[in-house]
Amino acid sequence: MVTALNVYLVTNGNGKEAVEFYKNAFKAEITNLIFWKDGVPDCPKDRENLVMNAQMEFNGIRLQLSDENPDFEYKAGGNMSAAIIVDSIEEAQDLYAKLSVNAQEIVMELQEMFWSPAYANFIDQFGIMWQINTELPS
Repeated sequence: MVTALNVYLVTNGNGKEAVEFYKNAFKAEITNLIFWKDGVPDCPKDRENLVMNAQMEFNGIRLQLSDENPDFEYKAGGNMSAAIIVDSIEEAQDLYAKLSVNAQEIVMELQEMFWSPAYANFIDQFGIMWQINTELPS
């Protein structure tokens, strides 16, 4: 089942500063903060301190953020996506199959990542960027 639908912000190399800014603005608690150096083997020096994923929570709301991959062009105004959180791989597979029909772009096909057993990132047929992230119950 879908357990949440969150906003995911993408910053232009200044993710660390953005995390602090939004943490203070929303009086949020940082619940996850991973840098490229923590998740990318042989990470280039100039990318080590880029934010791979930050999660903040306040008033039952989760705000997620990461720096844009320097291999892609950063686009202000197009730097937000809807992040669907599901509690099973089967739900992730079902939503991916439905939402990615006629997708304009598959950024990352549904696959296992070190933070999720099933994750995908794509732009649907209407130009909306979606992320599907599976968080299995403990």
